Amino acid sequence: QVQLVESGGGPVQAGGSLTLSCVASGIIFSRKTMGWYRQAPGKQRELVASINKDLNTNYADSVKGRFTISRDNAKNTVYLQMNSLNSEDTALYYCRCFGGFSDGDYWGQGHQVTVSS
Repeated sequence: QVQLVESGGGPVQAGGSLTLSCVASGIIFSRKTMGWYRQAPGKQRELVASINKDLNTNYADSVKGRFTISRDNAKNTVYLQMNSLNSEDTALYYCRCFGGFSDGDYWGQGHQVTVSS
């Protein structure tokens, strides 16, 4: 079965940095577009960043210049490096594997990031 397992989150002070990792299994990772989403309490889930097999990236305006998405196909892992964190970044962060022609989306279980002042 497909599994996406996030790690690396937790509490961090405002202005600090954190890196999330998502290890995928059960997919041909190198062919997939991967992404990070987040959801704060009472808000909709939103795209944070994505990266496709050709290393094209997209970022939410709110994180441009602060966050960097990357991937290591040899490790089946996608990363989200987060710098200059602020309270607006507090959310549950989800790893996503985008579906293709014959398969659907897959999501990780979510990983909490809490930014304190």
